[in-house]
Amino acid sequence: MENINDKQFTFFRFEDLRVYHKSMDYALWVKQVSNSFSDMANMDLANKFNSAALSIAINIAEGSARNKSQFIYYLKMAKSVLRECLVYGSLACNMQLITEEEEMHSRNQLMEMTKMIGALISSLQRSAVKVDDESESDYDFDANSY
Repeated sequence: MENINDKQFTFFRFEDLRVYHKSMDYALWVKQVSNSFSDMANMDLANKFNSAALSIAINIAEGSARNKSQFIYYLKMAKSVLRECLVYGSLACNMQLITEEEEMHSRNQLMEMTKMIGALISSLQRSAVKVDDESESDYDFDANSY
């Protein structure tokens, strides 16, 4: 079993979070899928979908530089953006811009990230109760779990 003290952490702690990497993969997937939205009328949807997908990772990164209560706020914002992406994916499927399989892939990725972010929020809330001091970027969580 690997000792947590032996693990090297990156300078930016959010880069240690699996949910951050999953959100980056999702943003790249949305970019790839939305490139097929060839009609100019659909480009607005593509731009909004891309922006929302990228906002998931951005909220995780931005919040990680804050204290615990602010990090939780940004994680909740990321969960809100996940729901926004769900709407864009459903709309794109209804408009036949993406296939039902692609829409299900998107939905499954979003559900998985929602669960991961929810677990991270719960972990941060539990550790915030234990510690009164909310020093910046001093989080007590196992990054490989989220």
